[in-house]
Amino acid sequence: MNPALTLPADLAQPRSADILQRFCRARDGVIRLALEPAYFDLLEKLGNPHKKLPPVIHVAGTNGKGSTCAFLRAMLEADGRRVHVYTSPHLVTFHERIRVAGQLIGEDELVDLFRDIERLAKPGKVSDFEVATAAAFTAFSRHPADAVILEVGLGGRLDATNVIERPAVSAIARLSYDHCKFLGNTLTEIAREKAGIMRQGVDCFAARQPDAESVTALRAAAIETGARLHLGGVDWSIEPAPTGFRFSAANATITLPHPSLLGAHQMENAGLAIAALSGLPFAVRKEAIARGVQQAEWPARLQKLSQGRLADKLPPGWELWLDGGHNDSAGEVLAHQMRAWRDENPAQPLDVVFGMLTTKSPGDFLRPLAPFIRTARTMAIPDETLGFSAEALANETRASGISSAQASTDINAALRELTVAQVPGRILICGSLYLAGHILRANGA
Repeated sequence: MNPALTLPADLAQPRSADILQRFCRARDGVIRLALEPAYFDLLEKLGNPHKKLPPVIHVAGTNGKGSTCAFLRAMLEADGRRVHVYTSPHLVTFHERIRVAGQLIGEDELVDLFRDIERLAKPGKVSDFEVATAAAFTAFSRHPADAVILEVGLGGRLDATNVIERPAVSAIARLSYDHCKFLGNTLTEIAREKAGIMRQGVDCFAARQPDAESVTALRAAAIETGARLHLGGVDWSIEPAPTGFRFSAANATITLPHPSLLGAHQMENAGLAIAALSGLPFAVRKEAIARGVQQAEWPARLQKLSQGRLADKLPPGWELWLDGGHNDSAGEVLAHQMRAWRDENPAQPLDVVFGMLTTKSPGDFLRPLAPFIRTARTMAIPDETLGFSAEALANETRASGISSAQASTDINAALRELTVAQVPGRILICGSLYLAGHILRANGA
């Protein structure tokens, strides 16, 4: 059992999933990005739970916002704080999205919340994500805690989480192209949507951005809203150190161990979390920050699967890894890690199993990876109507410079085909969080 996904014992046949599915079906799964009157009416009928929360850390961004939330949670809990956490999407069960004072929400409580909401707002009036967010707010308002970590679902400005009138602090992770249908086709448009979580007089910490366009848009949004913007690489920074990395801000420099999450980009995410802590109304001990950096858990982010049904099938000498990245920036950070692996052991080859939704761009994700891949297998994501077929994705993969790509019928076939008559190496399963969730279930997460 993955310690980051320890589930309640009553989830063999979750009743809550049936209720939430009614809200999803009523809108045919269509996403309408808007803060609609029906949602505010639901919150009002629930007693406006979003106005009764402990200090809120509101986190937006394209890449790394989930990891930033994981580091925040680990650091605060290492400091002895009780923390509520709302994240999305989930990998194995919906309950992962709502952590109440450190524990995944229980099935009975979730069913009661969903039933209350269904009585107040019939399916079709509000979206399933609005239902989930309202349920999280209500649960958090009923249980004492020291802080709430609130991850934006999509964008920021029109996201269901963006009803918090005055968070304690906001944070914006690295920006890139994703969900362009909703957020815009330029980094300026995307940055302005993400910056919608900024509030007048509230500190907003933004990760170091890879381009001037995003920085310019964030600065403009901060001036417009009156938020106090603190930019990574300008107002605070991180740099590698022999035993980990150093975080530096105006009044302090902290030397920290290597993050528990693999990849150089995770130092940036940990740095953003550390910066955001300074906006809270209480101090977090340096010792707790260091423990949190070492203890953070976030499944399917360069996660090594050392045991389980899939991992146990591999012949001796093989490694199995999993990552849910799916856009151009995710491809870049994976390529950085692939280069590091190759430098560490040039004799250990890398193979990939790849699955992706048709709403994403395979080429943008794969092109940075192509130079490091020996063999590729593609697969359809089970039960995902928006997923590429294995054959279509194999064509896309070959067009991205990975000539060895072939279609496989499923993950078992892909692993069997890759491990026959090849020198043992690493296998990385990647391309989608939906695929990652399927793999964790298949492996026995």
